[in-house]
Amino acid sequence: MMRLLAAAALVLTVPVVSVAAEADKANEPERASDNGEKMICKRFAETGSLVKSYRTCKPKREWERERDTARSVASSVSSCANSGATGSC
Repeated sequence: MMRLLAAAALVLTVPVVSVAAEADKANEPERASDNGEKMICKRFAETGSLVKSYRTCKPKREWERERDTARSVASSVSSCANSGATGSC
């Protein structure tokens, strides 16, 4: 009986761990390649679900452009918050 419970607990925790690991991989920068045309596919966990995920494939150049855009937006938001400005910065 204890073995059955242990096996059931193991089976139930495996999908959660793998989805969390895939989410960490999605935030990693792409590996270097000779050209920006190499297709890179990433798997993302669907918001609100522990098991559902979706896969997105784009050229390396597109992933880099999106990451740079997100960084610039984040830095501009943080600089506005630190300046104490009201309204638009």
